Amino acid sequence: MHGRPRKSATPVDENASALKAAKIRSLQSQFLQNHHNNIYTKEAQEINAKLIESNPEFMTAWNYRKLAFEHNLSNQSEVDKEDADHIKLIIDEELRVVENALRKNFKSYGAWHHRKWVISKGNSSTERELRLLNLFQKQDTRNFHAWNYRRFIAGLKDISDEKELQFTTDMINDNFSNYSAWHNRSVLLSHLLEKKVEGYFPKEIFLKEEYELVRNAVFTDPDDQSGWFYHLWLLDQTIKVDMPNLVSSWPPNGSEITNTTFPIVLFFNEPVEGVNLQTVSVQVEDDIFKNIAWSPLSANKFKCGQAWLTHLTIPFGETNSSKIFQVKIRSEYSQGIISSNGVPCSQHWSIAFRVSVCHDFQPEGQSLRRILMTDENFSTVDINSNVMDLFKSYFELASDYEQPTSSKWKSEMIASEIDQYRELLSWAECKIGKLTLARLLMANDAIGTPVAPNTTHVEEVLKLYSELMELDPTHYQYYKDEYSLVFLKQVASSKESLMKYCRQYKESTSSNITGPMCLRLNSLSLSRIGSFERLLWVQSLDLSHNQLPSIEGLEALQLLSCLNLSHNKIGSFMALDPLRFLKSLRVLNISYNEIGAHTVDTRRYLCSSPLSHTLDYDKKFEEFAAGDEKVVNFWEAYSVFGGLDIMQLDVVGNVAADERFKLFLVKLLPALKWLDGEEVH
Repeated sequence: MHGRPRKSATPVDENASALKAAKIRSLQSQFLQNHHNNIYTKEAQEINAKLIESNPEFMTAWNYRKLAFEHNLSNQSEVDKEDADHIKLIIDEELRVVENALRKNFKSYGAWHHRKWVISKGNSSTERELRLLNLFQKQDTRNFHAWNYRRFIAGLKDISDEKELQFTTDMINDNFSNYSAWHNRSVLLSHLLEKKVEGYFPKEIFLKEEYELVRNAVFTDPDDQSGWFYHLWLLDQTIKVDMPNLVSSWPPNGSEITNTTFPIVLFFNEPVEGVNLQTVSVQVEDDIFKNIAWSPLSANKFKCGQAWLTHLTIPFGETNSSKIFQVKIRSEYSQGIISSNGVPCSQHWSIAFRVSVCHDFQPEGQSLRRILMTDENFSTVDINSNVMDLFKSYFELASDYEQPTSSKWKSEMIASEIDQYRELLSWAECKIGKLTLARLLMANDAIGTPVAPNTTHVEEVLKLYSELMELDPTHYQYYKDEYSLVFLKQVASSKESLMKYCRQYKESTSSNITGPMCLRLNSLSLSRIGSFERLLWVQSLDLSHNQLPSIEGLEALQLLSCLNLSHNKIGSFMALDPLRFLKSLRVLNISYNEIGAHTVDTRRYLCSSPLSHTLDYDKKFEEFAAGDEKVVNFWEAYSVFGGLDIMQLDVVGNVAADERFKLFLVKLLPALKWLDGEEVH
C-alpha cells in the first residue's frame, strides 16, 4: 500500500493466516445463523463482538449490532426505560466493541460509522470522545476517519471553528505532511467564510496568511504533496467568481441574421439554474414572447447548465416584401438565475440584434453532393468578403456585455505567488511546483479580462506542460489534456488567432449545409476541447486526426451542421452523446476511431443505458427494434443518432461498423444520402 513493496509470506505467516481464516469462518457461520433467526441474546452478541474484533470490515456484523441495540432498548422493562444508568450501560458496551475494533484497524469504516451512530443516540460523554480522539490522532495524525469524527464531535459540543482551526495549525506545525489537517483547515475556513465571521470575511483578509503558511510547508519539502493540495484550494478561493455572469451568446449583441427560425444560446461563466420566462425576456419589436421554453444543454444532476438554449421563430406573413425585425433579450429578474453554489446573478444584461427577412430570397435546396473536408476543397479566407461579416461582428460586439471588474487584491496576490514559485523552481526540480506555476499563470491571465481572454503567459504555460509530460509520464494524459485546453484558449482568444485556423470552402464545394467557412482544428494532437463560449458561431468544424476520447461540451455549438471527428480515440457511441443536442447536424464523420474496439468498455457505464437513470430511456426504441436482437445491441447508437437528421455519415474503420450496423443506420436515418462514401439508394 502507498508504494510499499509486498513481502512474500513465510510458512509461519501462512499457517497463522489459515488458523485465523478458520476461526473467522466458524464465528461467521454462528453469527449468520443468529442474524437470520433474529436472535439478540447476550451470547449471540458476544459471538458477534468476537467476529468484529477479528474482521472489523464485516459490515453485516455492524448492522446486526444496530438491530440488536434497537431490540434491547425497545424490549426493556418500564423500570429499565426510566433508568439512565441501564441505558448508558448498553451504550458503553457498544462503544467498547468499537474501541476493540479500532485497535485492530484504525481505518475501519464500519467501526467509525457505528460509533458515530451510537453517540448520536445521546447519553454519552463527548468530552470522553475528544480524549479518545486525541489518543488515536497521536498514533495516526493523518487518519481521515478520525478527522471526520472530530468534526462530528466538535459539532455536538458546539466547539467554535476558530478553536478547531488552531488545532489544525498545531498539527500542521508539528508535521507539514498532514494532508488530513490541511483538508480540515479548508473545511473550517469555508464555514467561517460562509458565516462571514469577523476576521475571515472578506476572504482576502485570511488568504494572505494562509498562502504564507502553506509556502513554509512546500519550501521545506517541495516533494511532499500535502501542502500543494492545500495551495490548490487557496488558489480556487482566490480566483472563484463572486457571482454567475453571462459571457457569451448566439446571436451576438449587435449582429444581423437572415434566418426566421434560429437557436438562441446564453453561455454563462459557470453552471446556473433558473433561466426561464420570469428571469429572461425575449422581445420581438414590441411583443414579448410568452411561448419561449429555455432548457440547459447537458444539465448536471443539479439541473444546472453553463449553456442554455431556446428556439425563436419570427412570425412574418407578408409576401413579396422585406422587413428587419428588432429582437431584444434581457434579464428581467437576474437574481432568479442562481449558480450551483446558490449564488444569485446580480448582473443585468441586454442583447439586441436584427433579423432580416426577405420573401424574394429562395434558399437553395438540401445539397445531394457529397461534402469533403480535405485540403483541396478549401482556400484561404478572403477577409474582405461578406463571409467575414458575422464572424467579425461576433468578436467586435461580444465584448459589449457588462462585466464586473476584477478585484485588485486578486491580481496582486497571484502575482506575488508567481514570483515565489518562480524562485522555488530556480533551485528545485519539482514537478508539482511546475504544475502550480502553470495554474497560477493561467489564473493571472483569467483575472484581467473575463470576456477577451488575456494570453500573456500562454506560451510559458504550454512549455511547462510539455516539460511535465516528459518529467512525469505517469500523469501524461492529465498534462496532455491541460495542454490542449490552454492551447485552445490561445486559438480562440481573438479573431486574428482564429483566422489562422479558418478556411473558406471553394465555390464548387460550398453549400447551404456547411456554410461558407470551416474552422479546421485538425492534426493538432488535441486530447480535450474547450473554449466553447468563443465558438458559438461555428457551422463547420474539423477535429480530425487528433486524440479526442470524447466531445464533451460540443453541444453548445448549436449552429454546427458539419463535423469531422475521424481518426481520433473515441471508444464508444456514448462518448458522442453531445451530438443528441445538435439538431442542425447534417454531415458527420466518425470514421477510424475505436468504437467497438474495447471488449469491456467501462466508460459506457458513466453514460446512459436502458438500466440507468442518467437519461430518459426512449421507449420508441423497443418499437423500433421490434424484438430484433441485432438491432437491440445498437441501443447506444440509437440514443445518439435517433433524433438527428443526418444526410452524410462516415463510420468506416470502427470495429462496430459491420454490415449489420450499416443496415441499422439506413433504417434509423431516413434522410441519409451518403454512407461511407457510397450513395444510399
